[in-house]
Amino acid sequence: MLHNDVPSQNELATLAAVEGRTCLSIYTPMDAALDDPEANRIAFANQAKSALEAVQDKSERDTFEEALGDLADDDDFWRYQSRTLVVLAEGEHVHVHRIPNRLEAVERVGDRYFLKPLLRAVTFPQTAFVLALAEGSVRLVEVSAEYPAETVRVPDLPTSAADHAGKASLSGRAPKGRLQGTEGRKLRVRQYCRAVDQALRPVLTGRDVPLILAATEPVSSIYRSVNSYPALLAEGLDGNPEERSDEELATLARGVLDRHYAAELARTRELFETRRSQGRAQTDLTDIGRSATFGLVDTLFVDIDSFVPGTIDPESGVVELTGDDTGFGYGVIDEMARRTLLQGGRILAVRAEDVPEGAQAAAILRYAG
Repeated sequence: MLHNDVPSQNELATLAAVEGRTCLSIYTPMDAALDDPEANRIAFANQAKSALEAVQDKSERDTFEEALGDLADDDDFWRYQSRTLVVLAEGEHVHVHRIPNRLEAVERVGDRYFLKPLLRAVTFPQTAFVLALAEGSVRLVEVSAEYPAETVRVPDLPTSAADHAGKASLSGRAPKGRLQGTEGRKLRVRQYCRAVDQALRPVLTGRDVPLILAATEPVSSIYRSVNSYPALLAEGLDGNPEERSDEELATLARGVLDRHYAAELARTRELFETRRSQGRAQTDLTDIGRSATFGLVDTLFVDIDSFVPGTIDPESGVVELTGDDTGFGYGVIDEMARRTLLQGGRILAVRAEDVPEGAQAAAILRYAG
């Protein structure tokens, strides 16, 4: 499998809940060639050094230095990277995520984690799984934005419908003599698809990664009828997957992902306009700060590249802008996103042109505030 550790929504909520102690947030683009990890290791070490200069307490700084130094010295770890390395540290606790999105280099020190860049990887993951399913074979292929596609080893995955049925072929009478001919064949294919779904559960459970089905009919419809993975996309890949390589499937899957995310974003922007006319949408940062504090925000658009220095009062939600970005602490948009996460809201971390009305942030409210 590719070396991605994209956090789930539950993991993000756990990170968002960390508050009150010194927290380091380091985002390091893995720009160097993967077969020469030393440059990436040096880039991370330089960022860590810069962040540690802002830690005033010597005991805390020593703890951070030891934890981050252990990571920097781990040769095996640096051999396996994705497009961006995210390291979030609080005392001796270090959270590491390897992200398929290319994020800008940044290091921040504050009393909570700087999570807004990481939200981009969750909003529009650049990874997917393709389930290449046919009566005669099945394989799970992992797809990323740039790296080659790779077949994932799945324990207990059936090799074919006939093998799962214990037959040389699917022709003839079905088990227990119930059906034969076309209906018997469909029954065996359904049992095979159910076994595939069960084998995939340990691999996919807890992930938010889209699954794209590559299959012909009737296998496609039968599998969808027994599928238990909630992130299976409605659009699949037509044609016999046995005739396509992993990389050919990946190329087609990237197009499906692009269309899926574009449609999802368009639907949410349309909903914003509808809610705007109902008094249930906001673009003013002062208004959103208050709404996020009191749990009114259902969906929050944030400009991934915008940083607005300031604070939000934890009780009243009053926004106070501080003017200059020192590179340390947190910003008001980041805090709005954090509070929305903690209240079970949804975050869309997007480019500036995708935020409604050209704002730095935009909120769809659960009800009129």
